Amino acid sequence: MVPHLATALSGPLLDLERRFLDNQTTIEQWLRSQWLDHTPPFYCSVDLRNAGFKLAPVDTNLFPGGFNNLSPALLPLCVQAAMSAIEKICPEARNLLLVPENHTRNQFYLQNVARLAAILRHTGLNVRIGSLLPDITVPTTLDLPDGQKLTLEPLRRIGEGGRRLGLEDFDPCAVLLNNDLSAGVPEILRNIHEQYVIPPLYAGWHLRRKSRHFAAYQEVATQFAAAQGFDPWLINPEYGTCGQINFHERTGEECLAANVDMLLFRLRAKYKEYGIDSKPFVIVKADAGTYGMGIMTVYDASEVKGLNRKQRNKMSVGKEGLQVTEVITQEGVPTFETVDDGSAEPVVYMIDRYVVGGFYRVNTARGVDENLNAPGMTFKPLAFETHCSLPDCALSPDAPPNRFFAYGVVGRLALLAASLELERSNPEAQ
Repeated sequence: MVPHLATALSGPLLDLERRFLDNQTTIEQWLRSQWLDHTPPFYCSVDLRNAGFKLAPVDTNLFPGGFNNLSPALLPLCVQAAMSAIEKICPEARNLLLVPENHTRNQFYLQNVARLAAILRHTGLNVRIGSLLPDITVPTTLDLPDGQKLTLEPLRRIGEGGRRLGLEDFDPCAVLLNNDLSAGVPEILRNIHEQYVIPPLYAGWHLRRKSRHFAAYQEVATQFAAAQGFDPWLINPEYGTCGQINFHERTGEECLAANVDMLLFRLRAKYKEYGIDSKPFVIVKADAGTYGMGIMTVYDASEVKGLNRKQRNKMSVGKEGLQVTEVITQEGVPTFETVDDGSAEPVVYMIDRYVVGGFYRVNTARGVDENLNAPGMTFKPLAFETHCSLPDCALSPDAPPNRFFAYGVVGRLALLAASLELERSNPEAQ
């Protein structure tokens, strides 16, 4: 199964994909040289948008929660990549503690936790799952829709002086977080000694900002495009930021409108340069957080002024009910891919520096210019049954294996940007 293309692939993106195909060797060499100087996150997922005239990441998640959506055929790749990551971080590791989100009712997310635990067990690790939920006071087994069982256990501090994190009768070498810490770092996760915490606590959304990630991505895209000889705009979404905004009190609206107006001005020039016969738009979203909350599509700066109560309520609250005070204005990248008559966007999954698979997020209730991470979305893993690292030069540049190779390249550029972002966020490096 491959996605239906709403329009024939032609023009700048076809040229870009052909360039990726022709330069496969130099692209892999360039990426390999980058990993000599930078350490990739343990895992990462990247939401991409294919507009037909550009291919760009629109979100990068350092705590990916959709491993259950990957094709089972790709699990051996996940295991191999996880082995590589673990050997670099803690080669002596035997026990690993997985700390998930507090979603005991979200069956899809729990299946993700079960799939992730299974991948890690196949690497030769003893894996148990420690819950931050206060009502998990004894080991609790949950039945999952696919017939699996998942046991959550209460976290506790262990060792002399409570220096380590573990479970009853379980002292792990490493702690893998699948919790994005949107609400901050719980006390039980603070001041852990002698154990690896992956990703580091400062990767959580309590500190992380999308604008810092896309600043790093802009650097990566510019360097990569210069090395390969093309305009970085073809893979880079323009953006701006606006802090100190309060949607309820309507403060910061002028800053937001000015940012939107400036971005649209730049986009109109780019659309004219490339002969793109459509109207540019901007996505306004919270600078921190995930789950597709606090997002709106605007075509004119006037649309962010005088929002009605429903719009202000939607934009003012993120995950965990946290108040939105900083926003990013990001170039809207329309999608021209559809699956089952729904707007679709590819999501690329990586472990260590390797692409391990992906799927399409599909939403029949949303348009090509809207956020698809919203109620009504479904996932189509079979669209990625072809591996992202095996292009076929005998086929056209937009044939599925070659298109997926292009997705894998841009996904890895976002992964590299995430590594730069984490290096610069490390409090020990300040």
